[in-house]
Amino acid sequence: MGLKSKILIIGGTGYLGKRLVKASLEQGHETFVLQRSEIGVDIEKIQMLLSFKKQGARLVIGSFDDHRSLVEAVKQVDVVICAVSGVHIRSHQILLQLKLVDAIKEAGNIKRFLPSEFGTDPAKMGDAIEPGRVTFDDKMVVRKAIEDAGIPFTYVSANCFAGYMVGGLCQPGHILPSRESVVLFGDGNQKSIFVDEDDIAKYAIRTIDDPRTLNKTVYLRPPANILSQREVVELWEKLIGKQLKKSSLSEQEFLNIMKGQGYAEQVGLTHYYHVFYHGCLTNFEIGDDAEEASLLYPDIKYTKIDDYLKQYL
Repeated sequence: MGLKSKILIIGGTGYLGKRLVKASLEQGHETFVLQRSEIGVDIEKIQMLLSFKKQGARLVIGSFDDHRSLVEAVKQVDVVICAVSGVHIRSHQILLQLKLVDAIKEAGNIKRFLPSEFGTDPAKMGDAIEPGRVTFDDKMVVRKAIEDAGIPFTYVSANCFAGYMVGGLCQPGHILPSRESVVLFGDGNQKSIFVDEDDIAKYAIRTIDDPRTLNKTVYLRPPANILSQREVVELWEKLIGKQLKKSSLSEQEFLNIMKGQGYAEQVGLTHYYHVFYHGCLTNFEIGDDAEEASLLYPDIKYTKIDDYLKQYL
């Protein structure tokens, strides 16, 4: 093994970004975190950045609105990881990465770029319905820019974040599990894939110096976490020693409910629709142009969903 790559993490104070910073430091990388000049008086982000500094990270001032600052930040490292939000209920910033692509292209020194992906593989979502397909379309625009610029990349497809999906037993608008009842999508038997966010970060960092993942998509499919909604519910029932009252929502009923929501909510619900009614995360085989993380890195002891659920007891 040669020297470990220096990593710049953009979006390091975010939901996944802070975990990427932690994993990068733990895995022994010299870690740089972009401190965006427009942070203003967001005291929680400032304090988080200062805590990263105490842990050994280096803060780099930069802004998406200042091309030169991005170029100078990128020139200090070997690898760039972007974790800006792509979730409409928080903030949707995927296309901001086009400015980052321009900076990486000009700097000319980056040996790997991991853009803000970390969810459903957008390349598999050409038939996604409106309005949720905007997330996938925007990510494909960024991918095209990366590849057209000849920037080496790895795309990490992490499927379902456990915190958002498992905690609420896969029900939109819920992040804590009920001890009384649950609504199933159809029969609740479509398989999905759930990954602890800390594990997503660990796997992502491991890919960056691995030649096997260069210019490929890496799917996170930990075998014990390929589960249906019904199986997640059954794991919870076993833990609490009680059967939940179950009702079912048909595909058409779900779509009707979705139409009555605001735009941001509709975008998110579209993703639930494709995952839990169409099985979009598991309805394809991983081809020769991609890799699976738990096979590449069997030494990472990922969190199994039955263990993940125990924190809610």
